[in-house]
Amino acid sequence: QIHLTESGGGQVQAGDSLRLSCVASERFFSMYCMGWFRQAPGQDREFVAGISVERDNTDYADSVKGRFTISRDNAKNALYLQMYSLKPEDTAVYFCAGDLITAASRVSEVTTSADKYDYWGQGTQVTVAS
Repeated sequence: QIHLTESGGGQVQAGDSLRLSCVASERFFSMYCMGWFRQAPGQDREFVAGISVERDNTDYADSVKGRFTISRDNAKNALYLQMYSLKPEDTAVYFCAGDLITAASRVSEVTTSADKYDYWGQGTQVTVAS
């Protein structure tokens, strides 16, 4: 079972940047499709970005395309979310999530649905002031 721990959240001004990190306990981290989700107060959890097991294919929510970049370092069991040009509407708790990929046909896919991720971190708060 993979354990995920996020860090890097904080309070910033609109237009600032932040880099979120997620460290995994699992030695087979490279077998997980990884994603970032966020949840604002009173809102459903929403997909932000995801990265595949192989080829580092990525997918982003339209609201963050061109501003956020997801990456992974399998040697460090780490997932990152670089966020630029932050807006007040980016304020939320950000979660990293892992989807264990066991089918060879899925190694280049990016999982975007929250209910397909089995493992979640505890979240890190990002607050963007206007």
